[in-house]
Amino acid sequence: MLAAGIGPAIAAGCAFEPQGEGRVAAVIDARSFRFEDGREVLLAGIEPVASDKAGGKRAPSLAAILTGREVGLRGADDTPDRYGRQPAFVFLVPSETLLQEELLAQGEALVSATVADKECAAVLMAAEAAARQAKRGVWGDPAAIKNTESPGDILAGIGRFTVVEGKVLSVRQAGATTYLNFGRNWTRDFAATIPKRVLAVFEAAGMVPKSLENRRIRVRGWVEARGGPRIEVLRVGQIELLGAN
Repeated sequence: MLAAGIGPAIAAGCAFEPQGEGRVAAVIDARSFRFEDGREVLLAGIEPVASDKAGGKRAPSLAAILTGREVGLRGADDTPDRYGRQPAFVFLVPSETLLQEELLAQGEALVSATVADKECAAVLMAAEAAARQAKRGVWGDPAAIKNTESPGDILAGIGRFTVVEGKVLSVRQAGATTYLNFGRNWTRDFAATIPKRVLAVFEAAGMVPKSLENRRIRVRGWVEARGGPRIEVLRVGQIELLGAN
């Protein structure tokens, strides 16, 4: 069953323009499905979880939730991706439950790095935080969040969408890139990188990179290997300031 208390009042932050509706014929993978008329939809705003060690009872699978259901699509842009899938926020009919919010609340997904709308991002992050606090789904695995003091663990996830936590030891600019360094050895330790072209966006949001020095933060994104493990940060929402440092 879907969790109680998640409905249109909370999901209003992601109530973009309607982009059609239909009946789900089949689930393709962890975040895409096909309508009976052949259209394919990609769940916007989330990434599938990579861990298979989640503790406790698993939530219903995406197929169990969606197959045969009527759903409505909403979004800021209905342009198909390169695979012909329509990215959208999916609302179950008639409950108007936001599917992405439900999956996040059950710990069955992570908030992606692509959510640009602040209100929608806040809704999704709140659902993920609730699951993390309750240790539901993926959050039942202590290794779900990687520690920057263990760069080898992060590097093992090259090509995966990953959530990383740690203390920023230094902030340095080299060429067109600002580095949030979590260690002193750039060939081994983790760093988050911010391209110069998006610095103005961070500053306008009140998140000046230099102010992150000596702060504990949480970073989410795709892990790359450039010397040590790296995550490129293109949106303010990829960085969360944590509690007391």
